[in-house]
Amino acid sequence: MIELTDSAKEQIIAYFQEKDPTPVRIFLNSGGWGGPSLAMALDEPKYTDDTFEVKGLTFIVDKDFIKEAKTIEIDFTGMGFSINSSMDFNSGDGGCGGCGSGSCWY
Repeated sequence: MIELTDSAKEQIIAYFQEKDPTPVRIFLNSGGWGGPSLAMALDEPKYTDDTFEVKGLTFIVDKDFIKEAKTIEIDFTGMGFSINSSMDFNSGDGGCGGCGSGSCWY
């Protein structure tokens, strides 16, 4: 399941304002300086995906991944998109130690 705040919806709709809407993939970004995190990208559905229509927008997520993530929450603040789930990415050596708050903003 995907939860989308009104501010995130407005930003995504603004992006597509003069473009043909494309499904937005939510996926596990496994690398980077901050360790694993959730990310978004434009993509087309695959047979291994679940498709979600949320507030007039189409999101796609790998079926196995959404079982682990359960609910994915997408928000937008002045700092950018924040994508969260019940998954714990801060265990072990990774994480977002540079953020200062323990929660990364993308």
